[in-house]
Amino acid sequence: MRKMGSKGMELPSLWEKARKLIGPEKGVVHLATAAVLNAVWDLWAKQEGKPLWKLLVDMDPRMLLSCIDFRYITDVLTEEEAYGILQKGQIGKKERERQMLMHGYPAYTTSCAWLGYSDDTLKQLCTEALQDGWTRFKVKVGADLQDDIRRCRLIRNMIGPEKTLMMDANQRWDVPEAIEWMSKLAEFKPLWIEEPTSPDDILGHATISKALVPLGIGVATGEQCHNRVIFKQLLQAKALQFLQIDSCRLGSVNENLSVLLMAKKFEIPVCPHAGGVGLCELVQHLIIFDFISVSASLKNRMCEYVDHLHEHFRYPVTIKKASYMPPKDAGYSTEMKEESVKKHQYPDGEVWKKLLAAQNN
Repeated sequence: MRKMGSKGMELPSLWEKARKLIGPEKGVVHLATAAVLNAVWDLWAKQEGKPLWKLLVDMDPRMLLSCIDFRYITDVLTEEEAYGILQKGQIGKKERERQMLMHGYPAYTTSCAWLGYSDDTLKQLCTEALQDGWTRFKVKVGADLQDDIRRCRLIRNMIGPEKTLMMDANQRWDVPEAIEWMSKLAEFKPLWIEEPTSPDDILGHATISKALVPLGIGVATGEQCHNRVIFKQLLQAKALQFLQIDSCRLGSVNENLSVLLMAKKFEIPVCPHAGGVGLCELVQHLIIFDFISVSASLKNRMCEYVDHLHEHFRYPVTIKKASYMPPKDAGYSTEMKEESVKKHQYPDGEVWKKLLAAQNN
């Protein structure tokens, strides 16, 4: 809202001032926007009686585009170009939808190789994952080079040369350090190195990307990207070979749609981030829609999966043969169980009471 000043001039509201101070389109303002709009999309899908992915797949392309803010990205993607992409995506759409319903969307596991796991734990988790049919594995790296070499050798020997291995540094390195470190890990044939340096360093990612191409290693990033503009620049700079959207970091479904369409124009595969509470439940809808209506490809594409905390959600993900099976319940799969919410409410929930009591002792 706006109000008139003493001289008849419009004064910006407190909200607008705050948006500019702690935003705009990034930080806490953007995270709050995503939370509100994700809830709106959940309600819209429930009103239509469809899972979110199906709501998007069935939506008229013009209606879909009306949900996207093209401001700041028209130098790489205009609304008409996006319409052309969606129109082309109509071809074979029904067949791709049937494919998803039958086989699901390919996933990879991050649960086997967190930093700090003992060798015995790594072996146990890898063995269990292989028995469950997993063929794509991600290992955390970046704390100690010799330890990384040992752990990567252990995992590669366990999964064999034919299975896919990815690495994730979680922003640990400077640019030269990232290049040098990954040259030492190249023998283990990783498909990508994820977040090798600061997520804000677009040109740094481009330098790393160029240096690692001869080694056959791609760069993956995106989970910490503030908004569509950062993704635009990463694509323009050829700074990544794998684009990782996040359901809650960007401004909800609306902004993620613009990034999916830009990725399609640049022919960069989207491999979503899902390493957090409820992120698997959310992002499965976006990537299934992407395959059916936008990218029409599964080449070098997969969605992250972690196996913890799904028990808190009313509609948890379903994984079969290392693939996300399309949700059938209406909505965005965001609804948490009432008992879980009560336990974690601040400050009177059971979990918080224990934490606060421990602090006071």
